Amino acid sequence: MSRVIQVFEYEKLTIHKDWRGRYLAPRELERLYEFNDNNDNVYFTGIRDGVKFKNYVGVIQIGGLTIEILPKTDNNKSDDSEFEDWHGALLNMLRICKHIKVKSVSEASLKRKHNSLLDLYFETYLDEVEGLLRQGLVKKYRRTSSNVLALKGRLDFNKNIQQNLIHQERFYTEHQVYDYENLINQIILKALVILGSLTYNSQLKDRILRLRASFPDIKEIQIQKYHFDKVKENRKTVSYFRALQIAKMIILNYSPDIRSGQENMLTLLFDMNKLWEEYIYRMLIRAKGDNLTINFQNMQKFWEGRTIRPDIVITKKQGEIEEVFIIDTKWKVLSINNPKPGDNDLKQMYTYNLYWNAKKSMLLYPNSKEIKESFGSYWKGRENPKENQCKVGFANVLNEKNELDLAIGNNILDKILV
Repeated sequence: MSRVIQVFEYEKLTIHKDWRGRYLAPRELERLYEFNDNNDNVYFTGIRDGVKFKNYVGVIQIGGLTIEILPKTDNNKSDDSEFEDWHGALLNMLRICKHIKVKSVSEASLKRKHNSLLDLYFETYLDEVEGLLRQGLVKKYRRTSSNVLALKGRLDFNKNIQQNLIHQERFYTEHQVYDYENLINQIILKALVILGSLTYNSQLKDRILRLRASFPDIKEIQIQKYHFDKVKENRKTVSYFRALQIAKMIILNYSPDIRSGQENMLTLLFDMNKLWEEYIYRMLIRAKGDNLTINFQNMQKFWEGRTIRPDIVITKKQGEIEEVFIIDTKWKVLSINNPKPGDNDLKQMYTYNLYWNAKKSMLLYPNSKEIKESFGSYWKGRENPKENQCKVGFANVLNEKNELDLAIGNNILDKILV
């Protein structure tokens, strides 16, 4: 039996039912506490009888419970339709940032609730494994020791005497074999086994069973992080790239419940600050004209071994004249009544302007309301204050149809290039 709970960033979940009927079972809460303790309390805050989520979005599966954590750009009380809107927006943002691969995506299909984030990842992984099986898995040479009927390789005299004193027609040797028993196939198999224990989707379970039946008879091993470092990309393994990416996500984020086996856990969480930053960059690339260059996370030396790194640097070229503009993205909801940035953010932009010789920069926040914007001037660092300015800008993540606004790149360029 499975159930799905949807929450927004910074909402709470406890063992007591809230007004939406959402709750955690005591064992589910215990598993969340364990997970958070093992990850330096990064993903959420432990509160009395529950947890409060932070700026990480995505999905957590604990046994039969799936928790979807969604982004949101205002502090208003939410209705059910908002969950559906932001579910679709998150999936589309992940698709644009190439964190997820979706066939023939449309806004409508992305908003359907059955397209859960985990199921889309699982389906993508199964598609990749099916493709690898069709083309044939990679074979490699490996050394092994065994009893064989023909002398090949190096004879192990001690073991040959121990095991073949009676069966003198056999030879215990160390020799090479060419087969499917190699690390890259073992990684693919391990992720497939984990999926079989996690998913409650009957269609996915059926696909997993069929793929397991088609898989060669290779040994299942425990896969750790260092195993992925051992995989070397070459001509034979280039087709494994996407499958290995997803296998790594599945294996390293899987936390089996070693006591009861009922609350096995898988997490797929994204820092919204980083996702927002990457999404804005990719949408600016889509919108830019031939006279613009968009660079992501440029770096300059700042002090001793320290560096500074603005999110996005835009260079506009007109003939021989070049102008530089800086954008720093902030996934933070400012007060509508007093939409002012913090002093530290303004000081940071002042430094970027000086180091990149930019006359204008912008702190870009998400929002869902129209807010008046204007450039403010710094009073030091240029002869003319209007040559050292910063704007507090706001971008609507959703459009008028409550779908992800795919014109956001053009809107942002209009704000900064004024």
